[in-house]
Amino acid sequence: MVRRNDGLTAGDDGTAPLIARLKQAPPLSDAEAARARFEEIADALPPALQEGTARDLLTALADHSTFLWSLASRDPARLVRLFDESPEAADARIIAGQRAAGRTREGAAPDLEAVGKTLRRNRAEHALLVALADIGGVWPLERVTAALSDFADASVSAAIDAMLLQAATSGRFLPKDRDEPQAGSGLVVLGLGKLGGRELNYSSDIDLIVFFDPEAVPLKEGLEPTPFFTKLAQGAAKLLQERTRDGYVHRVDYRLRPDPGSTPTAMSLASAYVYYETTGQNWERAAFIKARAIAGDIQAGERFLADLTPFVWRKYFDFAAIADVHAMKRQIHAVRGHEALAVAGHDIKLGRGGIREIEFFVQTQQLVFGGRRPMLRGRSTVPMLASLHEDGWISAQARDELAEAYAFLRTIEHRLQMVRDEQTQRLPTDRTELENFARFAGYPDLADFEAALLAHARRVQAHYALLFEAGPDLSSEVGDLVFSGSTDDPATLATLRSLGFRDPERVTDTVRGWHFGRRAAVRSPRAREVLTELVPALIKALAGTPDPDAALANLDRAFGRMPAAVELLTILREHERLRLLFADLLGSAPRLAATVAFSPHVLDAVIDPDFVDPTVDAAAVAAHYQALLGRPDSHEVFLDRSRDAARQLRFLTGARMLSGILTPQAAGCAFSAIADTAVATALEAVSETFFADHGEIPGGRMVVLGYGRLGSRQLTAESDLDLVVLYDFDPENRTSTGKKPLDAAMAYNRLTQRLVAALTAPTRRGLLYEVDLRLRPGGGQGATAAQFRSFRTYQRDEAELWEHMALTRARVIAGDESLAADAQSVIREALMQPRDPVAVNRSVRNMRATVEDEKGDQGPLDLKLSLGGLLDLDFLAQALVLGHAHAHPELIGHDAPDVIARAAQAGLIAADEAERLDGAYRLLDDVHHWQRLMVEGDPTQASDVALARLARAANLPDARALTARLDEERQTVRTIFDRHLGQPDAG
Repeated sequence: MVRRNDGLTAGDDGTAPLIARLKQAPPLSDAEAARARFEEIADALPPALQEGTARDLLTALADHSTFLWSLASRDPARLVRLFDESPEAADARIIAGQRAAGRTREGAAPDLEAVGKTLRRNRAEHALLVALADIGGVWPLERVTAALSDFADASVSAAIDAMLLQAATSGRFLPKDRDEPQAGSGLVVLGLGKLGGRELNYSSDIDLIVFFDPEAVPLKEGLEPTPFFTKLAQGAAKLLQERTRDGYVHRVDYRLRPDPGSTPTAMSLASAYVYYETTGQNWERAAFIKARAIAGDIQAGERFLADLTPFVWRKYFDFAAIADVHAMKRQIHAVRGHEALAVAGHDIKLGRGGIREIEFFVQTQQLVFGGRRPMLRGRSTVPMLASLHEDGWISAQARDELAEAYAFLRTIEHRLQMVRDEQTQRLPTDRTELENFARFAGYPDLADFEAALLAHARRVQAHYALLFEAGPDLSSEVGDLVFSGSTDDPATLATLRSLGFRDPERVTDTVRGWHFGRRAAVRSPRAREVLTELVPALIKALAGTPDPDAALANLDRAFGRMPAAVELLTILREHERLRLLFADLLGSAPRLAATVAFSPHVLDAVIDPDFVDPTVDAAAVAAHYQALLGRPDSHEVFLDRSRDAARQLRFLTGARMLSGILTPQAAGCAFSAIADTAVATALEAVSETFFADHGEIPGGRMVVLGYGRLGSRQLTAESDLDLVVLYDFDPENRTSTGKKPLDAAMAYNRLTQRLVAALTAPTRRGLLYEVDLRLRPGGGQGATAAQFRSFRTYQRDEAELWEHMALTRARVIAGDESLAADAQSVIREALMQPRDPVAVNRSVRNMRATVEDEKGDQGPLDLKLSLGGLLDLDFLAQALVLGHAHAHPELIGHDAPDVIARAAQAGLIAADEAERLDGAYRLLDDVHHWQRLMVEGDPTQASDVALARLARAANLPDARALTARLDEERQTVRTIFDRHLGQPDAG
């Protein structure tokens, strides 16, 4: 007899009972136990079921499937009815009952509990029927999947009926016809995936999308349709998914809707249409190949799908579509060499040579060619293989081998799911379980099953790889990286874990969000095209950073800030070096990443060829700053541009430091030069507008001194600016000459306030610097600017030793050149005052003890205040300057390492001590710089990941080695510090 694809044989009109059409039963694994189970219900069965193929089939269910045997043994009468009835008639009867389950009579509100119970019981009977017809060889795959899909359609329709009628009873929904509540409802329920293609598997989720037409929905006046239909969709899902002792109906998945992470469960047709036309991805085009209206207003659903035709089926072949198809293929990770397949644990859907590869083989060619070839627009896989051959796109061999493999793999998938009613596609890993399963699949032993599986899988691999034999595979070195669709791909999660991502689920959600268009920067067609192709290489680059998860999060935030990212993405795709550098910035320097997020254009500097040829010369930095500043036409524009200019230069310096182009010491010079020019430029700008209003001050001069790390040219990426402002004027003529005259002292203090505001005021472009003026004479009391004559007298006659210690790192950074020379002369004179070195040492040591008592330190990563840290080194250098500059003026004007080196040359400190102190200072200061660049939050409380970053930056193997080295160096410093400065005075 000839078998037809509807499950009938020639001469069979479909009315013969199931028992008469059984063809086969699987071999048993534990015959004795299986027969014992069968005997437990034998008395309830007619003689016809206690012999022949029917008995063999039931015994096989008892042996291989706990789920099916529970269905069979729980209700023998139902089992007998199914055997006595034509499977086609039973299928139609059960589906009709399922479809009617949600409707009530005489306007009564539906009892949702009773509806759910009916739905679950119908599902149990239908699941048993399909299994008997499938395993017994009565129905081929096409008939099995059609029955499962039609039953799911009926289930969804019943759940929607029940929810609509419940709303109608309460007056919220006003149906045109209560007997047909879905007609004219404005509700559209689409089935996608295997449900849409009428290829549903045995224990599959059902992929649904719920839309509505707000202009057509018959709702109570004032009732918002979005929350109404969202609640309705959630209620329908609950009816279908809820598990009781009767089981469940279907698991429901709404995640194929537009951007499921940020949209309601139900959305308007208009919003959906705009999304697909503007933001829709190629994977969504592939999903809509199978889309089918299954519930709600079917005609409205079909109209929507017809309107969406231009989105799914493009009229022309364009580069972006083809590139995206190739990128989708690369993400699926086709392998040209036929790798060995391990049968145990093999995933027959996602694994090599699996169901997904066949489906992708078909859908890819449908996407590319279906726009101009309507015959390629079908929803079902096997018929489309035939159409692809008929239209000349694939060979007859490809058609036949892939169709046979598809039937084999889908049948194995059903057997796997029938064992326990689980949505699984993975073969057992235990050999005994695998042998038992091989028999359930109809094979006499495991060897025959393995041979069949491997033969089909290898043929699928061969055809799949041949389809994409051209083009580089960006993902081939790292493994599967699939971010299309709305569910997590297990192989992708495994790949991400192997690459070092701690939270692969968050990674997949983030990348899917990019594809969904959640970030405007990657929403354009061109950006999506490049991004899809780039993702595998980008993930690999991020995986090379110390904290891949944080790097990805920083990139996502950067996308959130950027108006458009296509240029950046294109550059990253084309330039591996820049891709790795950018990943390094994201992963190792979150502060720089935050800069990118706020101001993406700073990356232009990284692209510039001059990036690898830096200069820290103050004049060159000032020229670059001025070029970025341009000629602003207002004070507000000046403030914004100055912030952008400084941000770009600071970013450039940090990036160069991170790349090894600049040492931390050189970076300190560069950061200081940036601050110098920012202050000088701001002073010039505010002076111009101020004196335009108030007029010049006779003999007026003004300078800004930089103290602390700015003064010693050791500024870090995050340093505040310690400033002191000095001014001078003609004491005999102290009033400005403008229309709004001011006294000189008042004028310069107001001008200082404007300068500070220009440096510190937040604008839409952020902050420039934080400024501290407390090192001026008088500290935080009194005027903000100091008169030069008072400053000179104060430094000569009144300043305490600690103020002269601060003066050792002071220099003029902006202002009038003549006053700058005078100020530097005053500083030099103050530092060269004759002092007793022993007294200086004692005072400095007592001062350090006071700091220890009042401030303590924040632990081993507090490189400034910890014992033997940078403060000890700076205090020691300052003691050397103040105690010996009168005899050794060459000590003035240098940072601590240079002071110590010059003191050694002058015989003030032993050469070996100077060498050890220099090494300690360089390490501590370098790590201090790295902390400020790389650690988010309080740098003294760095996480383990941040410590690992710092260790790598310091060329040490790990965090433990870093902390040990820091402790060792600080102990050395403290020993020398105590040797030279002694112990603090008691009390």
